[in-house]
Amino acid sequence: MQLLQATLLVLALAAALSVRPWRMLAAGRLLGPALATLVLLPWMWALPALTPMPLSLRWSGACLVLLMLGWPLAVPVLLAVALLAGLIGKLAPAEMLLLAFWQGVLPATLALATGWAVRRWLPRNPFVYILVRAFMGTLLCAFAAAWLWQQALSASPAMIDTMASNIALWLMAWSDGIVTGMLAAVFVAYRPEWLATWSDRHYLSPT
Repeated sequence: MQLLQATLLVLALAAALSVRPWRMLAAGRLLGPALATLVLLPWMWALPALTPMPLSLRWSGACLVLLMLGWPLAVPVLLAVALLAGLIGKLAPAEMLLLAFWQGVLPATLALATGWAVRRWLPRNPFVYILVRAFMGTLLCAFAAAWLWQQALSASPAMIDTMASNIALWLMAWSDGIVTGMLAAVFVAYRPEWLATWSDRHYLSPT
């Protein structure tokens, strides 16, 4: 399993770097969101290691990073977040790998697919971007990634009752969705340049 996760991460990183995402940073408008992600998100990811609980409640934030930076730039940034979280929480390399894949790249990639579906099938409207892509999309993607992570670890003797675990994962996904939706609404109104996935031409078009 670890070999598969590492292979998928390497492929994702290679695909992301192939489009030279650092050019987006050179323009300056996404430098602030990228630096904020690297400063704040590692502490959120390291929190379960700093305050151990029977059921680790994790807040991803990867979907918000995807909305702000776009997938090519989000992938290397999320890998850096996993590394920093591992240093803060004194995690083993295998645990950093888990964070990078299940809490970072996987939900971000699911959010990328959700965004494609929203742009392809739904009306061009800022409320569609905020409510469907940012809020509902994050809710579903965060829960799906966390649920798949739980299934991958289901053989662990430390796992607690599955139903209670699923409820906890669903509630944490709601927090992810609410925060992402709220920040997306604020950014659309006041800082649209901080959202690489936002387009005035697409979402404000009358047709």
